[in-house]
Amino acid sequence: MSAPESENDGSTQNPLKARDVIQNIWILFLYAADLAKFRNHFRAEVDESPDLKSLIARLLHNTINGRLRRGLSFHHRQHENVLDRVRGRIDVLNSFSRGLFERGRVACRYNELTLDTPRNRYARAALIRLSTELRQEENVDDEQVDLARRCKVLAGVMLQAGVRGDRPSRAELATDQIARHESDDRLMLSLSKAVFDLVLPTERAGLRSFLEASREELKGKDGFPNLYEKAIGNLFKVELSRSDGWQVSQGERRYWNVKCGSSGIYRYMPRMECDIVLTNTKERRRIVIDTKFTDIHSHRFENSNKFKSRHIYQMYAYLRSQEKQVNDPYPFTSEGILLYPTLYREVDETAVIQGHHIRFATVNLRQSSRDFVERLKSIPSCPWSPQG
Repeated sequence: MSAPESENDGSTQNPLKARDVIQNIWILFLYAADLAKFRNHFRAEVDESPDLKSLIARLLHNTINGRLRRGLSFHHRQHENVLDRVRGRIDVLNSFSRGLFERGRVACRYNELTLDTPRNRYARAALIRLSTELRQEENVDDEQVDLARRCKVLAGVMLQAGVRGDRPSRAELATDQIARHESDDRLMLSLSKAVFDLVLPTERAGLRSFLEASREELKGKDGFPNLYEKAIGNLFKVELSRSDGWQVSQGERRYWNVKCGSSGIYRYMPRMECDIVLTNTKERRRIVIDTKFTDIHSHRFENSNKFKSRHIYQMYAYLRSQEKQVNDPYPFTSEGILLYPTLYREVDETAVIQGHHIRFATVNLRQSSRDFVERLKSIPSCPWSPQG
């Protein structure tokens, strides 16, 4: 994302509140990981962490340490071994074919409890990764060195406890389903995924915030753009009251309103996928929200403060292409919101283009966590006030 510092309109007397930014990124992470109930937890860790990576390291260390005190989750693992005595079920075919019975041996299949599960291996691998990365940062201080050491020691404790395997693959993680009551393990796994999947830059070295990360760092489905999109959608699901008529859908796919075409056109026409769609049957409103993890302004030209045309084209195409759709109660009145993060200047503008309200809005990551959440909750309910 282009550095929002370029948006600073002379308000340099208000320094960047790094801790507020970290707290709000933490809130986004919790909503994205479906862990909103932990929102008011770990206030001490958030306050003591100078950057997001240190926060993730502290939380992961404390979560795993707590799991070790209470006992890590274990699973049954199936084994197939040749033994001197029967254990579990006898593999008769294998025993006969290999002549094991004549030698007083038997092939058995049995289950054994183990702590060497995919989730525990993933958490241990995350600790090892953090212990290395925290030491390699620029301007590393004694506190970070100590945090890296504690992560390494805890990884060793997990090894001694029986978590010996390497970092599991995504396929292995998919087989290790976390039950509804295993909230601590869910948090542990989500934090571990943040270590490997998310960009975790720091606020050090001139306030190198995550918003200043290069485009190359932000690519990929598991980076901050994906977290931002998923977090906003999940926040609406949690915070918007169904009693007020709101329904939230994410990743909704729509087709182009093609009336006629060649025989093979439908095989080649791409589908449109919108980040978030809010529908309110009481107010007869549909709001299409497209989250953009980038600067709201275009910087193609010097001193330009224009909105990005490609984003407008994208929203315009979605709204107009859905007009006259069958069984659609809001084909001509759907609203569009392009929602951006910002660190400095806030923007909230709206226009009516061929019957559709299109709004350009930002959410400030420097404001307090309470105001940050309230601002996001107010996005759908803010009244339109077009000028002219």
